[in-house]
Amino acid sequence: MDLGLFLNPIVQAGNSVNLIYLILLGILSLAIGYFLGGINCGIIVSRLMYHDDIRNYGSKNAGMTNMIRTYGKKAGAITLIGDILKTVVAILISRLLFGEMGAYLAGLGSVYGHIFPCYFGFKGGKGVSAVAAVVLCTNPLCFVILFAIFVILVAAYKFISLGSVMCMLLYPLLLNRLGEIDLVPIVCAFIIAITVIIKHKDNIKRLLNGTENKFSLKSKKKTRTEESEKSENL
Repeated sequence: MDLGLFLNPIVQAGNSVNLIYLILLGILSLAIGYFLGGINCGIIVSRLMYHDDIRNYGSKNAGMTNMIRTYGKKAGAITLIGDILKTVVAILISRLLFGEMGAYLAGLGSVYGHIFPCYFGFKGGKGVSAVAAVVLCTNPLCFVILFAIFVILVAAYKFISLGSVMCMLLYPLLLNRLGEIDLVPIVCAFIIAITVIIKHKDNIKRLLNGTENKFSLKSKKKTRTEESEKSENL
């Protein structure tokens, strides 16, 4: 396994790596992921392009789906690309410095940064786009399989949340089946999966009682007007 610029020279020299040193590098990887992941593109795009806050509308979630429903496909695409890129950058930096374990820890940090961004009052998205970037960067085969499952479910049932939750349920199990046995990747995958599923608890309730909104590429800009009128009447 690649150990990165910090650990490779130590291991190649035949020296043991101090546990405290490993912990510090792990914390640094998490920090890199968190602070880059906290750059929530949905919030930034809604403020710069629409002088608004996406968290005031629809599901109150600062993610791609709510951006499409509220502002349209362009806003949603920019949000998706930005949220993926920030996670990829965090993972690449940590992999270069600390190897594969650093990549997984940075991915975990990025997901939490996306969901709980310190720059925006700890209220962000649900982490799906960040998770997609994590899986793509750390295990491309796992990404291809999960993406195929996601597309099939969304195409068949038109529920983004259903595809997201099912992929999270399968992610750590599939990662293990594909031969990943190291503790850090598996633990990170489980924590990520549990966190994202919990963030979708309201969606799960709506799926069970049949009130979940189906996904459409058509924006619902009138929703913003309705929300504004509703707030004025309160």
